[in-house]
Amino acid sequence: MAQRAPSEEELRRLSVEMRYLEQTAETLQQRISMVNAAITDLTYANMTLDGVEKEKENAEMLVPIGGSTYLKVKLAATDKVIVGMGSGISVEQDLSTAKITLKERLDELEKTMNSAQQQFSQVAERINASRGRLETLLASAREGKP
Repeated sequence: MAQRAPSEEELRRLSVEMRYLEQTAETLQQRISMVNAAITDLTYANMTLDGVEKEKENAEMLVPIGGSTYLKVKLAATDKVIVGMGSGISVEQDLSTAKITLKERLDELEKTMNSAQQQFSQVAERINASRGRLETLLASAREGKP
């Protein structure tokens, strides 16, 4: 009993599905990278607040301004922090409230990271399954042709 050669339609469908899955995986990788950068940023901010909490007013500090460049400053107040809320809006909070705000944001970002990583794993599994099916169909098509 001869096996029927796979249809071009199925090969096209799998090919389109593979392109879609690969684009989805790339988008998820970008999201993971952005969330990871935000987690790193908030972690540094939280560590800085921990350090500020131990300092006294008028303590000298080095503040990074980018490009491995720092400003030497005196700490005016250790109990107040300006926290960005989004959309260009910032509010003054006491240090403990600011730390809670940062912790909540970190928790949310970690949930987002876990979700994106799970989605990426599922997409990667589908890519591998589709790739295997596509290779099988192409091998069958080659055998069916003279």
